[in-house]
Amino acid sequence: QVQLVESGGGLVQAGGSLRLSCAASGSISSIKTMAWYRQAPGKQRELVARVGSDGSTRYADSVKGRCTISRDYGKNTLTLQMNSVKPEDTAVYYCNVERWDGTYYRNSWGQGTQVTVSS
Repeated sequence: QVQLVESGGGLVQAGGSLRLSCAASGSISSIKTMAWYRQAPGKQRELVARVGSDGSTRYADSVKGRCTISRDYGKNTLTLQMNSVKPEDTAVYYCNVERWDGTYYRNSWGQGTQVTVSS
């Protein structure tokens, strides 16, 4: 099992910056991929950015050039730096990890943190 705790959400003005953090605990050694997802009201949860066990990164087109995902393997934390935020970035942001339990890949989710961007 992996437990995830997000922090850093809040209210920010359009054009501003925000930094989200996620602290992982538990079966850390089994973690393969770490990612940030978001879900806006009335919409499906979508991938924002992910970082693989090899450090490779992937971003949604909507945030490319504005967001940077980083993973601290020693501290078991995941960070999302968001710049030039837009009202459409308003959503609940979730930290996600994909881990290998020896047989299957399993997903774990944090409780989510609200990000609201005012215009």
